[in-house]
Amino acid sequence: MSNLQTLKFFVTPPHDCSYIKPAEAVTLFVDPQAEINRPTYTHLTQLGFRRSGTHIYRPHCEYCKACISARIPVEQFNLSKGQRRISNKNSDILVETIMPRLDEEIWQLYQSYISERHQDGDMYPPTKEQFDSFLVETNQETRFHLFRDSEGTLLAVAVTDQLEDGISAVYTFFSPYHDKRSLGVYAVLWQIEYLKTRREPYLYLGYWVKSCRKMTYKTGFKPLEILLDDNWVAATDDMIL
Repeated sequence: MSNLQTLKFFVTPPHDCSYIKPAEAVTLFVDPQAEINRPTYTHLTQLGFRRSGTHIYRPHCEYCKACISARIPVEQFNLSKGQRRISNKNSDILVETIMPRLDEEIWQLYQSYISERHQDGDMYPPTKEQFDSFLVETNQETRFHLFRDSEGTLLAVAVTDQLEDGISAVYTFFSPYHDKRSLGVYAVLWQIEYLKTRREPYLYLGYWVKSCRKMTYKTGFKPLEILLDDNWVAATDDMIL
């Protein structure tokens, strides 16, 4: 089993940046042949790494530091009025937690989400092979949290990895036809409450990019901590607005 002292890291050639167009990015990733246990994965997450499929990576751009890791200290989290309204709107939702899988119901929801919300992204058009390699194939303790309304309709799926100090929110996809529910925000609120019941301290939200409009929702969760120069610090309004 690998640890940080024995891990090998590799650097990609420059490639198109997923967040800032038309910039190029460079990515540092962990040896995909290494066996990564939960403590090591937790430490990597604390250092700003993320997981996609079986690859664990971190931006490694020489002149750009726009991708900033963010996490919520759940015990200190303050629910805003708007978030309270969103929680109330979704009080009928029940959540089932399962092992990662791709069935027709989950696939249809994912396909609708990517096709309606992310036609400008590198995951469009969606394919089942892409879904498998991104979300089902995993070398970590991954779970799918299925959000259903009172009639049993699948509205959202939140994909998380278990860490030593909380969970990493890998990805969330949801129905693009229920905007009034604000399902993306509600999925985060549910994960915060989930962690509180387990007495685990952090929800890792992945990267926040100030210039990326689709990531502005992350700054609505307060307090928010961000990773600057390998140190987690409280995000102030001057930093994030």
